[in-house]
Amino acid sequence: MSYINFDKNQLVNLEYSLSREIIRSNRAGSYASSTIINCNTRKYHGMLVTLQPGIDNENHVLLSSLDETIIQREADFNLSIHKYPGGVYNPKGHKYVTDFVTEPIPKLTYRVGGVVLTKEMIFTTSEDRMIIKYTLEDAHSSTKLRLRPFLAFRNVHRLSKQNIFVEKKYEKIGNGIKVRMYLGYTDLFLQISRTNDYTHVPEWYYNIEYQEEMERGYEYQEDLYVPGYFECEIAKGESIYFSAGISEINPSGIKRAYNLELKKRIPRNNFENCLFNSAHQFIVKKGSKVEIIAGFPWFGRWGRDTFISLPGLTLVTGEYKTCKSVIDSMIADLKGPLFPNLGSGGNSAYNSVDASLWFFWALQQYAEFTKTQDQIWKEYGKKMKLILEGYRAGTQFNIHMDENGLIYAGEPGKALTWMDAIVHGKPVTPRIGFAVEINALWYNAVCFSIEMAKLGGNKAFVKAWTPIRDRIPDAFIQTFWNPAKKYLADYVNGDYKDWSERPNMVFVTSLPYSPVNEDICKDVLNTVKQELLTPRGLRTLSPKNPIYKGTYYGDQAQRDLAYHQGTVWPWLLGHFTEGYLKIYGKTGLPFIKALYQGFEPVMTENGIGTISEIYDGDPPHTARGAISQAWSVAELLRIHWLIKKYEGGK
Repeated sequence: MSYINFDKNQLVNLEYSLSREIIRSNRAGSYASSTIINCNTRKYHGMLVTLQPGIDNENHVLLSSLDETIIQREADFNLSIHKYPGGVYNPKGHKYVTDFVTEPIPKLTYRVGGVVLTKEMIFTTSEDRMIIKYTLEDAHSSTKLRLRPFLAFRNVHRLSKQNIFVEKKYEKIGNGIKVRMYLGYTDLFLQISRTNDYTHVPEWYYNIEYQEEMERGYEYQEDLYVPGYFECEIAKGESIYFSAGISEINPSGIKRAYNLELKKRIPRNNFENCLFNSAHQFIVKKGSKVEIIAGFPWFGRWGRDTFISLPGLTLVTGEYKTCKSVIDSMIADLKGPLFPNLGSGGNSAYNSVDASLWFFWALQQYAEFTKTQDQIWKEYGKKMKLILEGYRAGTQFNIHMDENGLIYAGEPGKALTWMDAIVHGKPVTPRIGFAVEINALWYNAVCFSIEMAKLGGNKAFVKAWTPIRDRIPDAFIQTFWNPAKKYLADYVNGDYKDWSERPNMVFVTSLPYSPVNEDICKDVLNTVKQELLTPRGLRTLSPKNPIYKGTYYGDQAQRDLAYHQGTVWPWLLGHFTEGYLKIYGKTGLPFIKALYQGFEPVMTENGIGTISEIYDGDPPHTARGAISQAWSVAELLRIHWLIKKYEGGK
């Protein structure tokens, strides 16, 4: 039996099956995604979602879904499912589904009377192509398979509506057709491994509904275009392969391409392998650049997310070269002392105070894993110096070093830390001033740079920065610490100190260089454990706080108001774990192991085989946000690595 599987009772229960989604991506940043019964519930779902450089260089849904129909004795049995207004599902193909497994790839089994048909889906690694293998496992009379493609050809953030501009023409190719709904798009090649009959009957299907978009407060009804359908005989024991790609393939080679892809797959046969598989899905190669996608299905490249997730996605999995390639790709977009907050190239936004500081941490981890500390200053010293001097002298968004050695950042209307939600043009948590994690990261960056400069022989840098390093700890404690409260202020601006109990203080316990002593770290961990720790990560605000929001639900404004006001983030658990094990060593392992193992049930929830972006602050801590988030997966992998490290007594 597959590690992840669902039976008929679970699959026919729409409340259960529609809340479970699959995501598969490739190294080009394209992906395929739907629910486990192939009923799309998001505008982001699709069987082939790929970048369109000729339009906007963003992901677009080309093939939304593929409807299958079994034909026997002139009777049609439609295996697909779509939702329409009034809560109507038509057709109701889910009633024929008997089994779903993910090992080695997603596989659905349908039973229609005496017919048993399996459907296996694989998304290719290096090219934008979905290949589906249909196998007629059993049948008692001659059987036909009809395939009807539903096309969207639109940006993932928008919806398609019936219009007069669609190109209804098509071109016959090997065992299939080439279509393109609009000018500017790449062609879509739809092909079958064996000869078939294609019938061209262009038509629109109206008001297909996406439940998740409705609940998120967005437009949720879409019109999809169907150019026609393919039909072919299929014999008992026979397998037929369907290919949807942005390039043509020789029909006789579709089966071979499928089998080659199958051999590349890491088994998803346990918790750790699911995480390893998921980790690979965030790594994207664009020419000479290697980037990290922050999350699926709607995130792109984010600076802080890249550096925070990099060690877990690459170093603990042994992909050292990939880690360095990502760092080098990010450095190419460094502008002054700032890394992009989001985007790349000319489309970058630089409104982040912490992305540049997380760069030092990621580089620190890379040096430690590869034991290349003696090479770091030679290769990266100029950039490290550029960033530190830029922060010291002052840069955009009022980011500057104060006389006490701490970093002040922020200006009205801007949210520069990772707590960056904005509602109606105003930051929910502006945190202008001295933010606790920013200054913990700053101290770590300065200390690390001095040590690397020493190894690199740059005495001038060491001499200039050592006095700054030496005065930061006293200033940090004076600014943030309260012995009576036994935790750190979240941020300080003038005479105002924000004593909201938030997880941002946890980084003083985890970073390699900390501005506080072990006793303060213990008190911080105790506060975090008592007020913020949940089975799914750390809350962003204590439930005792009057502005705490325990559920992340509603339209965008409602969700953004809860995003950092109590919502749980799994990635924070990695730094809690590191700090906890630093203090308690092997005696802390049983507690940390229980937290880590508590995530295993998540493998069959929400995003199957991966970790979601966020969870509700209140029990039962329902999964929310993106179904697969890079730093969530990365920090679970890093927790696993930390457990093994401390078990080995290192």
